[in-house]
Amino acid sequence: MFEKILENVQKNPPLVHSITNYVTVNDCANIILACGGSPIMADDLSEVAEITTICNSLVINIGTLNERTIQSMIIAGKRANALNHPVILDPVGAGASTLRTGTVEKLLKEVKFAVIRGNISEIKTVYQGSGTTQGVDADVNDAVTEKNIHEVIAFAKALSAQTGAVIAITGATDIVANSEGAYILKNGHPLMSKITGTGCMLTTVIGSYCGANADAIFEATAAAVSVMGLCGELAHAKLENVNGGISTYRTFLIDCMSQMNANILNGGLKIERA
Repeated sequence: MFEKILENVQKNPPLVHSITNYVTVNDCANIILACGGSPIMADDLSEVAEITTICNSLVINIGTLNERTIQSMIIAGKRANALNHPVILDPVGAGASTLRTGTVEKLLKEVKFAVIRGNISEIKTVYQGSGTTQGVDADVNDAVTEKNIHEVIAFAKALSAQTGAVIAITGATDIVANSEGAYILKNGHPLMSKITGTGCMLTTVIGSYCGANADAIFEATAAAVSVMGLCGELAHAKLENVNGGISTYRTFLIDCMSQMNANILNGGLKIERA
């Protein structure tokens, strides 16, 4: 169902500007290349507006936050808004510190986001203004379950209406919502949580897909989340064949992203419309 989204990424490779964290920057650049895009990882305030101008989308990730990059995020975000480029926010660790939570609030006031992607605790913090994020991981008490999934979808739709952004909540079960509807996505593998940066990588895949599909942000986001989850499943299947470990799994994950196509996605897609 996402054939056109994938086709657009391949036919018109998006240039993705990422102001991201230095823990995962290399993997983020590689996954952008693997999914069909081209990365620029620039965060100096003297060039971010110029770099964003030549790109198709902007990804802002607050994983290793500092005062210098906060300024760069705002400058780049405003420039991207002026050019109608989609801007994607990854509020890594929102709720874990006053700086992170306050920065998210500031960014939301200064920049219009097309997509906000995070784990359930991070997105709850964005919605409520405070939260119980455990470092950069979700609080287990916030986990999305069959019992509370409709409540989570309701607050995701409310946050979308409030911000104008598509909301992507990722975890064992993924939810992608706008103000009018939602997708429930069930691709993925638990081993993905053992690799640093799978969430950051996903956000840059969203940036790539939205950069090539700026007129279909909701569908592009759902497609990106589905593809990443399916790559996690396929990578694990390959891992079992070689009796590999976590590092091999990370490599296989990027390999599977580079080999993804509509036939593979349609054959493994686990999606419901809510």
